[in-house]
Amino acid sequence: MPSVNVNGASLEYTECGSGEPVVLVHGSASDYRTWQLQQDAFAMHFRTIAYSRRYHWPNRPITDGLDYSMLQHVEDLKQVVDSLGAKPAHLVGHSYGALLCLLLVLREPHLARSLVLAEPAAITLFVSNNPRLPELLKVLITRPRAAAAIIKFGMAGAAPAQRAFRRGEVETGLRIFGNAVFGRDGFERLQEAWKSQARDNLSNVKAELLGSGFEPLDPNQVRAIRTPVLLMTGEQSLSLFHHLIDRLKELLPHAQRTEIEGASHMMQADNASAFNRAVKSFRVDHGNEAA
Repeated sequence: MPSVNVNGASLEYTECGSGEPVVLVHGSASDYRTWQLQQDAFAMHFRTIAYSRRYHWPNRPITDGLDYSMLQHVEDLKQVVDSLGAKPAHLVGHSYGALLCLLLVLREPHLARSLVLAEPAAITLFVSNNPRLPELLKVLITRPRAAAAIIKFGMAGAAPAQRAFRRGEVETGLRIFGNAVFGRDGFERLQEAWKSQARDNLSNVKAELLGSGFEPLDPNQVRAIRTPVLLMTGEQSLSLFHHLIDRLKELLPHAQRTEIEGASHMMQADNASAFNRAVKSFRVDHGNEAA
């Protein structure tokens, strides 16, 4: 398996196909295997790169005392694109990885030919990390449904998962977090291959939830994005992810939006054929526009 050295870390990746470069960026509790149903399909038309982010399997795992820094992962993505000669790239991100792609485009727009955001974890468009009551009340007044979804995710998902991890109950923490992302009993319903992948990256879930949190997003900076954007949701995903995409669509009125039928948050696996068609069609349409 080839690897690329970026910012003091060795990151393993896969590459197949030729043509304009596509870089696939996975989310939490996962690694480059997340994209196994996309790589061959995309490689028919594009040079397709999928890498495992810092600390994620099979790379060197995170150790106690290190911060799982979102900005570090953004910088790593920048260096992956640059070091592999993949700029400007079509960036395709899922969940936490989609947020990394968005943050990179805000900082380095010349690195992206197009941007596909599959349910990015863009909660900081609404609230800061560890929001205080006045901040939550403001969102409840202005966007009550979105606020309710965010509060539910925090109280029923993130907070109890953090407590479990602090007690050393890592499997419990993973299950709680997984059910918060995929819905009630959603983690248990995942295919065994995906649960195994999550367990291979268990230390990253713990480090992410107990780390420095998500970077703030400035709505005015998001409005200024000129890179072609595709916003993706799963038909059966939690309302939280739909509210996040709704907000991004407000800020990016020219962005395309698509919903993957019969899919939840793991849409690239739940309905890979529909996901692949949507992404390939979007990239072909915008291949030269952002070059």
